[in-house]
Amino acid sequence: MRISIDYFQKDDVVGLAKDLLGKYIFTKIDGQLAGGIITETEAYNGVKDKASHSFGGRRTARNEMMYHAGGVAYVYLCYGMHRMMNIVTNKEDIPDAILLRAIFPTHGEELMLQRLGYNKMSSKLTNGPGKLSKALGINIIHNGIKLNSPQLWLEDHGVKFEDEQIQIGPRIGVDYAGEDALLPYRFVGKL
Repeated sequence: MRISIDYFQKDDVVGLAKDLLGKYIFTKIDGQLAGGIITETEAYNGVKDKASHSFGGRRTARNEMMYHAGGVAYVYLCYGMHRMMNIVTNKEDIPDAILLRAIFPTHGEELMLQRLGYNKMSSKLTNGPGKLSKALGINIIHNGIKLNSPQLWLEDHGVKFEDEQIQIGPRIGVDYAGEDALLPYRFVGKL
């Protein structure tokens, strides 16, 4: 069942990041379907989170999508090469977002291999936010797309991770955020 937009408009970005584990994400780009089970997320808690692009109320052309009502994609370029897929959450003007860090491929595996230039399936195929976006065909042009569109959507198939299957810890690559880098906002589900 497709997930409705109001699911993303809840005000608990950390809780949503954990709850997204087990949900499916799909893309249909150029008529080609790809998707998988979300297995790793990171929460970014808006203006009060030093690791967030919107910390302190920063509002730029790059992060403007974070200020939209939840249920849209926030896609940005990292290090000039990696596209990062985020899910905007909460209400309009509250810039919370969840970075998708990994999925377990379930649909379009051959297409994902082709997009990534790999020859065979591996547990590392989509185990990073840049590889995840590339495998799903997500690019900067998808910034702002609604998460119930024909090109990008999420579904709930009843996959649930039990607490003992979820590793919780600090986010990756945000050392600049000082004490906020240590917040337990990263969730990894073990299938």
